Amino acid sequence: MTTAWSTFPVQFTGGLVTNISPLQQGINAVGSAFILQNFEPSLDGGYRKVAGYTKLDDAQLTGSGVTQALAVVENADEERFIAARSGVYYLINTTDTTPAWSSLVTAADITFTKARHVSYNFNNALKIVFVDGVNYPAYYTDSTQSMTYITGSGTGNSAVEGASTVELFKSTLFFGVGTELVFTAPYADTDFDPANGAGSIGLNSEITGLKVYRDSLIVFCRDKIMRLTGNSAADFTLSAITEDLGCLSADTIQEVGSDVMFLGPDGLRTLSSTERIGDFGIDVASKNIRPTVTELQGYSQNFSSTVIRGKAQYRMFGYVNGEKVGIAKGVLGTKFIDQGGTGFQWAETKGYKVYIADSQYIDDVEFVVFSNNDGYVYRMESGTSRDGDNVVAIYESPFMPVTDAQKRKTFYKLDLYIKPFGAINIDCNVRYNQNDRNKIQPATFSLVSNAGGGGFYGNNTAIFGTTIFGEARTQSFNNNIVGSGNTVALRIEDDSSNSAFLLDTAILEFAENNRK
Repeated sequence: MTTAWSTFPVQFTGGLVTNISPLQQGINAVGSAFILQNFEPSLDGGYRKVAGYTKLDDAQLTGSGVTQALAVVENADEERFIAARSGVYYLINTTDTTPAWSSLVTAADITFTKARHVSYNFNNALKIVFVDGVNYPAYYTDSTQSMTYITGSGTGNSAVEGASTVELFKSTLFFGVGTELVFTAPYADTDFDPANGAGSIGLNSEITGLKVYRDSLIVFCRDKIMRLTGNSAADFTLSAITEDLGCLSADTIQEVGSDVMFLGPDGLRTLSSTERIGDFGIDVASKNIRPTVTELQGYSQNFSSTVIRGKAQYRMFGYVNGEKVGIAKGVLGTKFIDQGGTGFQWAETKGYKVYIADSQYIDDVEFVVFSNNDGYVYRMESGTSRDGDNVVAIYESPFMPVTDAQKRKTFYKLDLYIKPFGAINIDCNVRYNQNDRNKIQPATFSLVSNAGGGGFYGNNTAIFGTTIFGEARTQSFNNNIVGSGNTVALRIEDDSSNSAFLLDTAILEFAENNRK
């Protein structure tokens, strides 16, 4: 009698899940990942190997220690970037024939740890203001490519000495200084005279971050979140969104699509509007990876984050100064629905050592840059390696019972649908019964494609956001497999500097045996 074969499809979707047991995950979340390292849940479906990074320029910042400030200058004509190291601010224009970091200004106290900034344009003049928690604010003017510090000599200027965060709201600059929210006069970035519309608001909790959201300025504190509304000092009103939780790190606050992400005491949360006017929802976005985020918080107390707008993606990195680049940890989340934390699918990053980061558009190209303690600035989403080192991408499924968890299945074929964007050489494993050591497990096999299945324009050095000529075709990789078990798991690993590829679907062919 002929044995009847059945098929079991695994659609790669759902992202990393670590908050339930592997068997529950294998039953209820087929296609999700038990391990998802350096793969990103893609808006095009499936899991795509992340891009690498390259040096923004071979020029190295002088000084020592970490890069203390980093900003993309939003100039549509030239690619300018600002960075600070050892208390000195530098400027580089990578469109110059021979780019080099030129010094702008030196801080009075060079021991500050990290500067935050905001860009603005008053009276058709592009400027950036930096605050570092120690010094007075520093102002960069793009038209003259110069930078200066304000001093305490002006009316009220001393109120912003030691500001640690800054934001632009209603054509007014707002500074967080300890528990004080200090703001300038409208359209006047250094005018702190109350007679001209400047002022301050006292809070009874340390301000950890500021972010504009819709028609409000969100004031994140250590143990509460407030909302400032109004148009000027005459009608600014501060009200509470929640007094039950706050934000732990200003450097985790980012707007992702129509939500604001931040790190709270119980994980990554989103702040989003609800159907009720003036109301907000605060969801735990990282619920599916709660143990992963908890581990990351124990691994590092120093975080940075960035967004990749073209991918609706949020990335947060933990930083440990003395660790090797290859073991640096982080998480990334892709946003699949308009609002709410439940719409994120997650993965882990490894080998991205990020102390400070920034992302902005220059003209129509998105630049995502970061730096650590080696004196270089890197461009993320650039190339296929980590500045020459391999990108180690791993997908591992939970152990899936397929049908009845108490019945043994004999497996015959594994058909993998993969969309390559260049040459690939991928290792694949099939494992049975929770990788039982007493059970013989199949050997690793390789999936190789030299052509990539389509025409590519600049595939190995392509930068996200640039033109791609031709689309890679999804390829089917048919593999005969052996072995049997009550549960089965797949592991796909790529340790190379090859081009990216997208895991689409896996199809297992099997026969179910009689119950013992």
